[in-house]
Amino acid sequence: MDFSEKELAHFEKLLGKRETEVLERLTVNEELTRPVSPDSSLGRLTRQDALQDQQMALNTVRRLETQLQQIRAARSRIQMGTYGECPRCGDEIERTRLEVVPEAPFCLGCQG
Repeated sequence: MDFSEKELAHFEKLLGKRETEVLERLTVNEELTRPVSPDSSLGRLTRQDALQDQQMALNTVRRLETQLQQIRAARSRIQMGTYGECPRCGDEIERTRLEVVPEAPFCLGCQG
């Protein structure tokens, strides 16, 4: 896909903003993944809630880490000149898709 310098700068800015947001959310969620102490003075149900919250935070951290990897890979594709090109089929990734999900590695046809 042939992007102008202005378009690439636009997507780089979108990706940079998204990376910052993901890093902030990772920091918050990593704090929530700290082990729940068995010695804490929580009731049985409250302890179960705390363990469930911890598991939800762990799942969120995993999802955010994956998203961060995708963002960094997209920024790398900009540098390599392959941004917006689907690596599976070679077609262009729709610009509207990249506006919504700038880190999208695949076109809609190959994503599914």
